[in-house]
Amino acid sequence: MEVLHVVQLSQVPILQQLQWEEALLRADARNWCLINQGSPPAIVMGISGKWAELIDLERIRQAPLPVVRRFSGGGTVVVDEQTLFITFICNTSFIPIPPYPLPIMRWTEELYQPLFLPHAFSLRENDYVIDHKKFGGNAQSICKNRWLHHSSLLWDYTPERMSYLRLPPKMPAYRQQRSHADFLCCLGNYLPCPTQFQERLLQRLEQCFSLQVCEQGELEKIAVRPHRKATVLVDCS
Repeated sequence: MEVLHVVQLSQVPILQQLQWEEALLRADARNWCLINQGSPPAIVMGISGKWAELIDLERIRQAPLPVVRRFSGGGTVVVDEQTLFITFICNTSFIPIPPYPLPIMRWTEELYQPLFLPHAFSLRENDYVIDHKKFGGNAQSICKNRWLHHSSLLWDYTPERMSYLRLPPKMPAYRQQRSHADFLCCLGNYLPCPTQFQERLLQRLEQCFSLQVCEQGELEKIAVRPHRKATVLVDCS
């Protein structure tokens, strides 16, 4: 059985996490799962996002937040200390699914399903939802022999920070033009605590894979290897 290397992080800024993920995808050949919570507030855009269309420029100039353009696709999110990040970086041979976004997301839906019972968890378009409200966004990056799937899960959120985001030009049909307040929900309203959720996630992973726990230092070593780097801070001034 191939090994899944697991790293549990705490209070790592999302810019740093994304830089490590890009290095793991491009400069390493192992399978990884990264879990992180406690990142300082930031706005994260997909690689093709146009910040002038997605971010309230007056708000960001009055009360600046870092704006990060990640190396993967997907939409724009506000993250902070209450956001739980989970990332899988795998060889295409590791899991018997086609290396395309929808099969990858369907695989994660099946993986996560037991963690949310008895609540009505599902994948809706590209989002994780409970009932009809979104708590998690996803993005992928797919290379020749490897793929990455990362998720940002809202354990809780600060409504004022959501005001940094404009309504996106393209929205999932199930959103039905709802505002952030009507569209989003928090995992903290359904599950006991993030620590218990992470413990249950590790137990679920142990059912499916052979796990090897690694430390943050291993990510730092891989990050200095030569590789293409597309994760950057964006100047919105």
